[in-house]
Amino acid sequence: MSTMSEKASPEGENGAWRTKSEMQRQSDHLGQVRRGRVILTVYLIVTLDLTFLFMQFGIMPYLAKSLGLDSVGFGYLQTIFGVLQLVGGPIFGRFADQFGNRAALTLSCASGSIFFLLMSMSTSIPVLFLSRLPTVFMHGLPGAQKVITDLTAPSQRAAALGRLGLCFGVGIIIGSAVGGILSTKFGIFVPLYFGLVGSLINTVIAVLWIPSPAKPKSEHRETEHSTSQSGSVFSIREILRLMKFPGVMEIFLVKVLSGFPLGLFLIMFSIISMDFFGLEAVESGYLMSYFGVLQMVVQGLVIGKLTSYCTEQTLLRLSVLVFAGVGLGMALMRTVWHYCIIAVPLVFSFSMLGTITDSILTKAVPSSDTGTMLGICASVQPLTRTVGPTIGAVLYERFGVPSFGYLQLIVNIGLFVYLLRSKIPLKETKS
Repeated sequence: MSTMSEKASPEGENGAWRTKSEMQRQSDHLGQVRRGRVILTVYLIVTLDLTFLFMQFGIMPYLAKSLGLDSVGFGYLQTIFGVLQLVGGPIFGRFADQFGNRAALTLSCASGSIFFLLMSMSTSIPVLFLSRLPTVFMHGLPGAQKVITDLTAPSQRAAALGRLGLCFGVGIIIGSAVGGILSTKFGIFVPLYFGLVGSLINTVIAVLWIPSPAKPKSEHRETEHSTSQSGSVFSIREILRLMKFPGVMEIFLVKVLSGFPLGLFLIMFSIISMDFFGLEAVESGYLMSYFGVLQMVVQGLVIGKLTSYCTEQTLLRLSVLVFAGVGLGMALMRTVWHYCIIAVPLVFSFSMLGTITDSILTKAVPSSDTGTMLGICASVQPLTRTVGPTIGAVLYERFGVPSFGYLQLIVNIGLFVYLLRSKIPLKETKS
């Protein structure tokens, strides 16, 4: 009997080991399924958020005009929006690091609800300006990036972040179209009511479906400099501290400078489309939809494939080089059809640069600081919108449309040479 039990023992241990292994695999599979569901939920929230945002972008000039706001006043309104977004990005990121993803996305969606509520009540210019205040915390895209960063492996991060471009494209196309239809058929305030109800639904989705797990203790020991959990959400010192990590300042400057000339062009595009291309409002809308489709294709399909075969450093250099070529094309273009051709590499380089730099920068800082880093990244476009109108107007009036292209070419050739010669420390990963 003892001999038989001794022989049976290894089989029992092996069976128990197999059972534990199978349980571990099942647990990992369930964890992946849950993470996948959360990421899909985040994509849904961002898509709705951007759709409502683009709905109000389309009607905002008409609402301002109906209230008696002239072009100068409308410029002030847009500048206030840019400044609030610029200031709020890093603060929102630190809020996400300290209070979790659920709280951050809930704050963004709830701020959107207040924003649309105030806009729907805008029967005077002061109330219209007051409606800009909640935009300081309206950062649904950085909030979604924070969730995806926390739930994906570093090697999969760029592809997952790139898929957010699909949400952006859908938001542009549906938001612009639906906003125009609703305002034309039912009145200028109807899209705002839709935005209000939709933002409230988004808030409920964020509360119920987005988890907010506590940070593992190990993450707080990654480095003695990781102190995002201490200090005020509004601490400028803690925000600027991230720029001292190796490679962060260099990559951030590449992110800012590479797309800045193009940002100036896009800020002036409404005027350029009328004066230079001779487009009507409907034709400009079609062009915007074309951009939305391109962005969906590039970020949904192309970027994910490229990140599987190329390192992030290679893709960063490629996007800057293509940006330089786009600048040359912009300098030589004469018709809207030329611009439609240039739009293909333009959208590719613009999308690739944003995705890759965000991925690199979140890997360069401790995981407990990724929200703050993404908030800083989100402040790049508001910075351009804040200082861009003045610079863009000067370039356009004195030197014409080609000046934007030549500036784009010169800046990106310089950055490409810098990236070839410099040794920026990057955490390289491939899928």
